[in-house]
Amino acid sequence: MYAISLGDDGAELRPLEPWHAEEFLAHLDRGREFIGRFIPFGSASTDVPSARAHLQRYADMRAADTGALHGLWLDGRLVGGVLFLNFDAGQGTCEVGCWLEPAASGRGLVTRAMRVLIDWAVEGRGMHRIEWVAAAGNEPSLNVARRLGLTRDGVLRGKHLHHGARHDLEVWSVLAAEWRAARAGAPAQRADAHKDH
Repeated sequence: MYAISLGDDGAELRPLEPWHAEEFLAHLDRGREFIGRFIPFGSASTDVPSARAHLQRYADMRAADTGALHGLWLDGRLVGGVLFLNFDAGQGTCEVGCWLEPAASGRGLVTRAMRVLIDWAVEGRGMHRIEWVAAAGNEPSLNVARRLGLTRDGVLRGKHLHHGARHDLEVWSVLAAEWRAARAGAPAQRADAHKDH
């Protein structure tokens, strides 16, 4: 099993597998209300069998090359994660996302982990476009998109029904050339910069 260090604070990125079901459930129980404010992630994981089924679904997606789940551990304790919600190698597009329990927020864990994930998607798998979708009111998530240098493509008004209320969804993205330029410290050129006006 691999573990990628995310800095000198004991943070690691690792695969989150079905055998982590008990640890995953305990983590969700610590942060369920916080995690569920804007997304239903893990809401159906209410006992060990359902937590295992949730993790198995992502293990199956990883095997099919259509998605993947990665956990964030801080000092040996699972505190959140980052994921490919969908992954289309043929089209060169994917959507990334995250979740975190409240005790681990404010440390930059998601931003650090997401850099690893996007680097791998672009350099390891040749992804052309990486998308980030978040509820318009989810400022912590939107701030990660900003810190990563993603571009706000637009708003899907009233798209997401969650807890009986309709939420606007903001769509952010980065293209491979923009990501590489930003990682190299060069000014990124937008894909539409060369259009004749």
